[in-house]
Amino acid sequence: MEKKYILRLVIIMILIIIGGVFYYLFSPAENDFFPQCTFHKMTGLDCPGCGSQRAIHHLLHLRIKESFFSNPLLVIAIPYVLLCLYLEYFGGKESFPRLRKALYSKISVWGILIVILLFWIIRNLV
Repeated sequence: MEKKYILRLVIIMILIIIGGVFYYLFSPAENDFFPQCTFHKMTGLDCPGCGSQRAIHHLLHLRIKESFFSNPLLVIAIPYVLLCLYLEYFGGKESFPRLRKALYSKISVWGILIVILLFWIIRNLV
């Protein structure tokens, strides 16, 4: 592998670990230094990402139920994101080229957009 690629991967992994430790140690619900949702502040409505910080904190503490109630879309999307990361960065595109093509197709992109929009609407109606 190319040295620059490995260096980027190591830097990304270090940043993810630092972020994970930060979210593990500090609860977004109890600390004011976490960024607040501008959309929620302006409208009083939840955006599709509202609750993601709390959900990540709960996941890191293995509180799956609380994480799901904070942001169900984030919890449901984790397997998809992990699969995409595997396909893109860890040799999956050579092993499963048709799966990669299907996951990155226009139909998939539109499907994801529709799911996000429906989630956004439904979470504000319920």
